[in-house]
Amino acid sequence: MDHLLGLLSIHVQKGVNLAPMDILGSDPYVVFRLGNQELKTVVVKNNNNPVWDEVLTLPIFEPLPIKMEVYDKDTFSRDDEMGDAELDIKPFLEALRLRLNDLPNETIIATIKPTRTNCLAEESNITWIKGEVIQNMVLRLRNVVSGEIEVQLRWVNVPGSKGL
Repeated sequence: MDHLLGLLSIHVQKGVNLAPMDILGSDPYVVFRLGNQELKTVVVKNNNNPVWDEVLTLPIFEPLPIKMEVYDKDTFSRDDEMGDAELDIKPFLEALRLRLNDLPNETIIATIKPTRTNCLAEESNITWIKGEVIQNMVLRLRNVVSGEIEVQLRWVNVPGSKGL
């Protein structure tokens, strides 16, 4: 059995300019996969700019990239894929490992620039906010004409876990 490092809280904020999959618009939801774990948001009906404002929590055993997939919910057929992205959590975990304390609120610990491989649509700051390490990300969806998903990462230490 792997040792639990802690919990990653993923605040799925919203989708922007998602590709229309149906005549009336899409019914998007987001799936996060890590190893054999899978978490899903609720479905937002008829909306290509959905607001989920939903927090999902994923147990982290090793710092692997998290696969994010967006789907259009269909009633009578298989759900349509609306694109995917990868969340590289290594920079976030590295910032956590610094074991920072007593930084001024909203201190930027690290800035990750968009590259061809990291799915970021814009620069992503890892910031010290109210005693926590927070990372806001705008992820550009791959394998689709358009669409971005905005998420915020936050770490949850678990008593008795191995930790970082």
